[in-house]
Amino acid sequence: MDAKGSTPSDARLLLTTAEDKNYETQVEVNVGKGNTAGLLLYYSEKAYFGVVSDGKNFTIYRNAENSFTLPNKLGKRFLAKIQNQGNSVRLAVSKDGKEWTTLVENMDVSQLHHNNYGGFYALRIGLLSSGKGSAGFRQFRYRNAIPQEKDMGAYLMVFHKDETHSLYMAVSDDGYTFTALNDGKPVIAGDTIALQKGIRDPHIFRGPDGAFYLSMTDLHIYAQKDGFRDTEWERDGKEYGWGNNRGLVLMKSWDLINWKRTNARFDQLSAGLGEIGCVWAPEVTYDDKKGKLMIYFTMRFKNEANKLYYVYVNDDFDRIETLPQILFEYPDEKISAIDGDITKVGDRYRMFYVSHDGGAGIKQAVSDRINGDYEYDPRWYDFEPRACEAPNLWKRIGEDKWVLMYDVYGINPHNFAFIETSDFVNFKNLGRFNEGVMKTTNFSSPKHGAVIHLTKEEAARLRSHWENRK
Repeated sequence: MDAKGSTPSDARLLLTTAEDKNYETQVEVNVGKGNTAGLLLYYSEKAYFGVVSDGKNFTIYRNAENSFTLPNKLGKRFLAKIQNQGNSVRLAVSKDGKEWTTLVENMDVSQLHHNNYGGFYALRIGLLSSGKGSAGFRQFRYRNAIPQEKDMGAYLMVFHKDETHSLYMAVSDDGYTFTALNDGKPVIAGDTIALQKGIRDPHIFRGPDGAFYLSMTDLHIYAQKDGFRDTEWERDGKEYGWGNNRGLVLMKSWDLINWKRTNARFDQLSAGLGEIGCVWAPEVTYDDKKGKLMIYFTMRFKNEANKLYYVYVNDDFDRIETLPQILFEYPDEKISAIDGDITKVGDRYRMFYVSHDGGAGIKQAVSDRINGDYEYDPRWYDFEPRACEAPNLWKRIGEDKWVLMYDVYGINPHNFAFIETSDFVNFKNLGRFNEGVMKTTNFSSPKHGAVIHLTKEEAARLRSHWENRK
């Protein structure tokens, strides 16, 4: 590609439009004599981001007015790669495509649009050639970067602990042995994100955009003892019940490290919700018929029986867009149903939940649609003689096996237990953590957990982040 101009503002550009919110693009760059070449995200001559090189130095443009230079140790032939995850961008270079050097990460390019720069353009991928002579480009690649099950190679578990009311994460390579990050200490302190200075019931979901959606109960059950309030509960326990609260903590991330947070107060959504007794155990899923993220949760009015409700939330995960609607209620309206967990298996939606019909245990309801019509099944699915809660269903990578995990809180110390199935009729008891095939290496007594899949790269980056903080 023949050269022109001296900067991205007046250089020769070959542009193409990205079709996805989460994508990766890569190209081999060959810099000619007297030439400068590179890979950009380009909105206009005043708004762009990327890397160019003359073979001696890399010039990294954060925008038209802000750039910096680094030595180019790769020479006149190098690979450049841009990963754009919802306008959070990572820029890297490589000699061979195996080992990559990150030049910029978590760069926000969301401001490169018409409202700031005019023009009604898209933020396009661009190949650049400037200076003299010409540049060569080979093996240009573009792909949707949302990983599928075939790309996965690890598991991430989130949970909380009663001692800290904070968020923990643990990683496993095989789905059997889990090691907590940050040496078993919290990765996010509850008193830094929750109105009640503590969180419970964390759940994590990878959305159809590839982002991670973390939802938690805003509740500290020991806040009086820990000096965060003067009363046992936020409101009178006789009128509003045990563990009364009014909100959730919602967080979104593209890398599991940098998070955007919102505190959602459900009593402020409408006057009719002013007397809710609790909003507990939120989980996130995606309603593909509505094309919307859906949050479902346990809720009650004052001290009545708990039921399962749902709302829809915006893509930025910072605004509830609908009022709560009933998802499922127990056939006996005096009995509480809590802690719903929905997974689409085949063309049906399987919801495991906790019934307080006598003792607390795990039951299942199945529907053809995600937001209602769940059929009551009287069977108890857990294998526990003691009370349990917080069911979470997850799949073994590359296998036709599903693991149902739940929190056995009726024993001391409490623990997670696991059962496994391929047909959702016959279940194999895997036992509790460290009493069977499921193991922990550096933590005990986790509370209310959830598991998702990660790629090997995501797991390695997450481990490296917390190891480097020591």
